[in-house]
Amino acid sequence: MSDVFTDAALDQLFRTARTQNAFQPRAVEDSQLRALYELLKWGPTAANSTPARFVFVKSAAAKQKLAPALSEGNHDKTLAAPVNVIVAYDEDFHEKLPYLFPHTDAKSWFDGPREGRHVSAFRNGTLQGAYLMMAARSLGLDVGPMSGFDNAKVDAAFFAGTHIKSNFLVNLGYGDPAGLFPRLPRLSFDEAARIE
Repeated sequence: MSDVFTDAALDQLFRTARTQNAFQPRAVEDSQLRALYELLKWGPTAANSTPARFVFVKSAAAKQKLAPALSEGNHDKTLAAPVNVIVAYDEDFHEKLPYLFPHTDAKSWFDGPREGRHVSAFRNGTLQGAYLMMAARSLGLDVGPMSGFDNAKVDAAFFAGTHIKSNFLVNLGYGDPAGLFPRLPRLSFDEAARIE
C-alpha cells in the first residue's frame, strides 16, 4: 500500500465531502448498494468479528415503518432521502466467529451473557458504519449520518425477536447543495492530538 490517493480522491472522501441534509430526487440502484457493501465489508474489525448489520430502507412501506421513530427535526429530510441505512449491530456476532476467525477459538472469548459482548459489538459495528460512509463517498454517493431517532422503535419495527440493535442512521443518495449548512470548523492537530 505505497500509493497515495490523488488530491481529488482525498477531497471526495474527506476535505470537500459534506454531511447532506437534502438529496436530489435521483434513485440509488440496488446494484449500487451491493457494490457499497462489497467495499465496506473489507474494513478491519477486532477478530474479524464484523458485527454490523445493515438495512437499506428504500421502499415506501419500509419508510413508513421507519417514520414513527424519527425525531421531528429529522422526519421530513430522512423520508425524502432515496435510501436510509439503519446501521445496526448483532449482539450475538460471536456465533459467526468459527467461520470469520477460524484459526483459533475466538467464539469462546465472547461466550456468556450478551452484556459481555455489547461493547465489542457496538464499537466494531460503529467502525463498519464509518466504512459504509467512506465507501459510499468513494462510489460517488453522498451521506447524511444522524442519531435523531428512537432506537427502541427502530428495533421493534425492524429487528423484533432478534439480537440485533440499531446504532445510527445514514441518509444516502445524491446530495442537493441547496441543503448544505455553512462549512463548520474542525479542531487543529494540537487541540485534538499529540505525539509521544
